[in-house]
Amino acid sequence: MENESLHTEFLEALEIANSTDIKLPVDVKLKFYAYYKQATEMTGLYRPSDTIQMRNSFKINAIWQVQHLTKEEAKQKYIDLVNEYLK
Repeated sequence: MENESLHTEFLEALEIANSTDIKLPVDVKLKFYAYYKQATEMTGLYRPSDTIQMRNSFKINAIWQVQHLTKEEAKQKYIDLVNEYLK
């Protein structure tokens, strides 16, 4: 069973990330994206839907780099990014 406090902290981090006006570098945005997808995808077969192929390639690469993480590890990494860049 998933750690309830981790999930609550993850939801709080999502709220902070979704409401920020801070401009982040692209590589950091890709980390946020990859950790979020790893933490929330149910099937593990996520395919980016962006119409720009180059952007899709970067997204797929970012997801590939975190595929070894569990959902809980990805949530913690996401929380860590919020703490590092948005607080």
